Amino acid sequence: MDFTELNRKREYYLANRHLIPSDILNKYENAFRIEYTHNSTAIEGNTLSLIETKLIIEDKISVGGKNMRELHEVENHDKAFEYVKECVGENKTLDENTVKDIHEILMQNIFPGGIYRNVSVRITGAAFQPPPPDEMYFQIKNFYADMLYKKKAMHPVEFAAWTHAEFVKIHPFKDGNGRTARMIMNYRLLSDGWLPVSVNKDDRLNYYNALESYAVLNNIEPFVKLIADLENKELVQMIEIIRQIIKQ
Repeated sequence: MDFTELNRKREYYLANRHLIPSDILNKYENAFRIEYTHNSTAIEGNTLSLIETKLIIEDKISVGGKNMRELHEVENHDKAFEYVKECVGENKTLDENTVKDIHEILMQNIFPGGIYRNVSVRITGAAFQPPPPDEMYFQIKNFYADMLYKKKAMHPVEFAAWTHAEFVKIHPFKDGNGRTARMIMNYRLLSDGWLPVSVNKDDRLNYYNALESYAVLNNIEPFVKLIADLENKELVQMIEIIRQIIKQ
């Protein structure tokens, strides 16, 4: 895949983002934070609406008529994303302990997180099924080792997409693998100076199909394109803000 145009947009954004007033930037980042939490939890079956997600995250208002797990999922997702941004700000390496910490935050008040599964799991409707526990332990260790050379061999957006796709393929936790994978993908993007992305819940079929293409056929291209398109969308929005500011 040719990343020339995407690189150009990123360079423009990085060179001019200092022009964006802090209040406008904060508003944009807060809107993304809410939409990202809503989409990521909804993909996994959470029924809270975007407005209800906003009430919980931004306004700290409890929502009635929902089970506690759904409320915790939203609260935890927001906390995990803040943790990711803190780690990136501190130039902390994305290693096994950090990934386990992210999963533990995502699972707070739901079940003990940060612990690899010791049972086999199945993904309903998927052609690919995750490896049994013994094989999973072997694959997850290779995953962290592979990240060292994949980073050098891949474009940062491609590397972020691979990190997500490979992690979900291994499925190391009993639950919460998708949310964790999307978190560590954004960890990669942010740490390399790119914008975080959010997979829209209404596009979950394309998202699942692209992931299955990698898991079954070892074809990463559809998923890389999906993530690159999302990155392009975020960059275009930021560039439009910058151009409006320059025009004024």
